[in-house]
Amino acid sequence: MQKVVIRAQEFIDGPKNEDIVAVIGLIDLYGPTFYPEHCVTAEERRAWAAHRIESDVNRDRFQRFFAVHEFEAWLLAQPSILPTEVRRILPLKTNQPETINFDEPPSKLLNRLYTQGTRREYKKVTYGRELFAKLDPIVAVSKCPCLAEMLSEMLRLAKAAGL
Repeated sequence: MQKVVIRAQEFIDGPKNEDIVAVIGLIDLYGPTFYPEHCVTAEERRAWAAHRIESDVNRDRFQRFFAVHEFEAWLLAQPSILPTEVRRILPLKTNQPETINFDEPPSKLLNRLYTQGTRREYKKVTYGRELFAKLDPIVAVSKCPCLAEMLSEMLRLAKAAGL
């Protein structure tokens, strides 16, 4: 987490800071291991990390957002972009992708489904890039409230800056 703090401060305080509307931090709720043990739900992790990161960065133009639980949740919002073999075995819980739990977060779920359906593992970089190219952001926003919040705030910041 200290890396996020340092990088955000470097950009905001740097020589080109007048060109910066905001520094946006996007963090997976699943991946990092810096959460206290008492933060077990997505909302608890979001609240704790938001307070901690914002107070550590301590800059007005810093905004932090979270991929709940990972960016693959956004891909699960639009099952039609997934291979047919994966779609056939997709569980119903993916109707609200940000509610998928930490036991089998989106990338692990996709890996299991890809392995089961296609006999190949899900490759985050390769398949993720291909799937993102097909993803309709409006569909993802309609099913992922945290993504909608992030994009709405980014748009508000851009408009406020006259962009």
